[in-house]
Amino acid sequence: MVRSATFFQHAGISIVFVFMPIIAKNVTDSVFEIGLIVASFSFAQILSEMYFGRHSDKKGTRLKFIRIGFVGCAITFGLHYFASDIGLLFLVRIAAGIASGIMIPAMIAYAYEANLEKKRAATVVSFHALGWLAGIAAAGIANDLKIIFVISAASFVIGLLFTLKMPNPPQEKEIEPGTTKKVISKNKFLFLSLLLRHIGASSVWTIFPIMLMDKLGAELYQVSIVYVANTLTAFVLMNLMANKIRMSNVSKFKIGIGCTTFVFVGLAIITDWWMAMPFMSLVGGTWAFLFIGGNFHLMENNPRSTSTGIFSSTISIATVVGPVIAGIIAFAFDYTSVMYFAIAIIIVAFVVSMKIRAESNMFELKNN
Repeated sequence: MVRSATFFQHAGISIVFVFMPIIAKNVTDSVFEIGLIVASFSFAQILSEMYFGRHSDKKGTRLKFIRIGFVGCAITFGLHYFASDIGLLFLVRIAAGIASGIMIPAMIAYAYEANLEKKRAATVVSFHALGWLAGIAAAGIANDLKIIFVISAASFVIGLLFTLKMPNPPQEKEIEPGTTKKVISKNKFLFLSLLLRHIGASSVWTIFPIMLMDKLGAELYQVSIVYVANTLTAFVLMNLMANKIRMSNVSKFKIGIGCTTFVFVGLAIITDWWMAMPFMSLVGGTWAFLFIGGNFHLMENNPRSTSTGIFSSTISIATVVGPVIAGIIAFAFDYTSVMYFAIAIIIVAFVVSMKIRAESNMFELKNN
């Protein structure tokens, strides 16, 4: 049930998120405004994930937040169908960001707690990537920017049905005051390196679909094929982490941060759309390492929804800043210059990540 709900949750998000730069291009020709539209979703997610992630720990009712999030997403993502101008598109993106932020931290924590052998939760989290793969593939098959909004809303409705079958186990409430501040302070190097890495990555993802279509002549279904290489690799590696890949979560996170640099070196020099596929496969691998490594390290040593909420919010902050920077750089220079910016800032992120140290699993021991 958890895998299925996770699958449809991320299929619904990805089918719109990945193609949003192309969707935004239909209501504005300004690269800067496209960056703002892409950023608006993540801006709304920032406070939503931190607020509802913390309340999921305090109230002890993860399943309630998960179900509310699915209902909200079904409505808000469906409303994208009617967003025919830039103002309406901004509003529905903000609403969708709030709705998705309600359930994402609670869902990750629920999946982690549902497994007695915690590393097995990686196989559940891998359905994030499988959902993204399905959403992106569905968009390519539909080959219609209006139909994908209907598919997105339907995905959330189906996901909600699976949550109705999920058990609601007793959960220890985390009511200690000042917890969010303590988690940020304790894990500042992890969050800072994640922030810098994702600013670089999200700046590229803002212009990359447009670059594939306008500069390299790709069709919508070919853009879909390129992104499928990303999500398929992430899905496979996340499953391998449950049994085959044996290293500390901190090491996984550092590998994920550092190896991302090579992705954008490659994307800066490609001359045809299909050449992006091996580099997108590599970014899927780096994402698997940093997402599993970072989240599992946090959940082993901190209140779970609170720490995963901060992790997700950090990504959302980066996805606000990155598109704005991408819009400015692409407007002033060109698409390739955005790649060079990403390379530089991710190198800095890797240097910061080297300061992260593994901790003894005191939080896990306390809760057991």
